[in-house]
Amino acid sequence: MAKEKEFVRDVADINENFPQWYTDVVLKTGLVDYGPTKGTMVIRPYGYAIWENIQSQLDKRIKATGHENAYFPMLIPYGFLLKEAEHVEGFAPEVFTVTSVGEEELAEKLVVRPTSETIICSMYAKWVQSYRDLPVLINQWANVMRAEKTTRPFLRTSEFLWQEGHTVHATAEEAQEETIKMLNVYAEFAKNVLAIPMLTGQKTEREKFAGAAATYSIEAMMHDGKSLQAGTSHNFGQKFAKAFDIKFLDKDGTHKTPYQTSWGVTTRLIGAIIMVHGDERGLCLPPYVAPVQVAVVPVAMHKDGVADKAKEVSENLRAAGLRVKLDLSDNSPGWKFNEYEMKGVPVRVEIGPRDIENGVATVVRRDKFGEKTTLPLDGLAESLTALLQEIHDNMYQKAEENLNKRIRVVKDMDELEKAVNDGCFGLTMWCGDEDCEIAIKEKMQATSRNMPFDQTPVGDKCVCCGKKAKYKIYFARAY
Repeated sequence: MAKEKEFVRDVADINENFPQWYTDVVLKTGLVDYGPTKGTMVIRPYGYAIWENIQSQLDKRIKATGHENAYFPMLIPYGFLLKEAEHVEGFAPEVFTVTSVGEEELAEKLVVRPTSETIICSMYAKWVQSYRDLPVLINQWANVMRAEKTTRPFLRTSEFLWQEGHTVHATAEEAQEETIKMLNVYAEFAKNVLAIPMLTGQKTEREKFAGAAATYSIEAMMHDGKSLQAGTSHNFGQKFAKAFDIKFLDKDGTHKTPYQTSWGVTTRLIGAIIMVHGDERGLCLPPYVAPVQVAVVPVAMHKDGVADKAKEVSENLRAAGLRVKLDLSDNSPGWKFNEYEMKGVPVRVEIGPRDIENGVATVVRRDKFGEKTTLPLDGLAESLTALLQEIHDNMYQKAEENLNKRIRVVKDMDELEKAVNDGCFGLTMWCGDEDCEIAIKEKMQATSRNMPFDQTPVGDKCVCCGKKAKYKIYFARAY
């Protein structure tokens, strides 16, 4: 019991100090450690395994929509960044530059990619010549670097991992269709793999990606009542194509400028998983990204047959495709229970002498802490496979209930301020004037998140200035 209390004491109370709880959990569960360079993180095996599971399942979805993976250099000529004025203005404060090799100064300094539009567009200008070359549907899994002033593991670091799709299309309609299609891929992935509901919609001009014609996002609600932008999809229009002189010979014999899109998600998704599903015991991982889906813990391992049966059960579960950890260490069962609860393992299977005698296993669900059941050893793999889906569905339902109760329709600034102070999305009406966005941010440190596709009004006046409203929109405090 003393060990258990000591174990839990190392993690801050989730309701009293959420930022410290987050830091404690990511470090104690071995997801990350701080890198030696300011603002960087070392993703440890347990954390990287989550990213690998995210990557593999999202990659299948990206390829199923006709995209192919490629890789582009991380060093970009500085002049490339200058070709699109809005883009360079947006990223100039964040870029790392390389000015020399050894003692020799470079003729032109290089930029370590903060994003890859410029280097990719320079190649597309070579590759796209004819309408037969379109559409170009390419995705890249890579790292990027941005000089962040305030950092937090997974949420905002100077270097992070992501995927970035970059496509080229003959018409504006095709580009817009691509932009929304990939946004919906992200939303579906978040629901069916991460068990996280998302608010989807368009960003305002002020909040859109630097250089985009339009940006769309998926927004999630965290445990502490802040929003997290979990993914974006951008319609570039012809801005980058014109800046990099990308043209194609169309069927009618004339040269035309194509339309482009870009879309991406990052290791920030792991932060979302932690902050949406975590609780006072630590992580609670969705089954489809959990590095370990089932932890098998022998109880009274010193007794004849217990360890052997635990091994047999583990092998059967692995053969059925489940990710299993068999713990034959000499730590006490109580320590092991705490360890796997803290690490968010969806299911714990306990095998003891009485279980073996009765032909069952004791099964404990992480999403319903303390709930134990027994399942027959015969057909256990099938039972646990179904249980993992049930756990996923329950986690999604809890997250959706939390999201819905944190959406509050508001009519004026006082109601909006109370909503964001209470940890809610303020769903309201907006005139479309950037000055109102700025006024809201300065008064209550809240930003516009996105404008939902369903624009059925919830009022007729702007929440800030009281003038005639044009858009329905979400405001919230955000990471």
